[in-house]
Amino acid sequence: MKSTFLFDRTSYLLLVGSVFLILVGYFLMQGGGSEDPNVYNPEMFNAQRLVAAPGLVLAGLGVALVALLRRPAAQN
Repeated sequence: MKSTFLFDRTSYLLLVGSVFLILVGYFLMQGGGSEDPNVYNPEMFNAQRLVAAPGLVLAGLGVALVALLRRPAAQN
């Protein structure tokens, strides 16, 4: 009896890559706070935290969706 897998190697690599993208996005979102809650720190609202990091998280989710929905190549 031949065993077939639901995902192929490429799908697993895409899933690992998507997890990496999501983790990097969350890593870039952290920080920017202030030690004193009464002091405003404008670094909290820079482009890295408002544009780049959420973009990476969304890209990682998109890559994960592609990895889950792609059809593996037919094997002989």
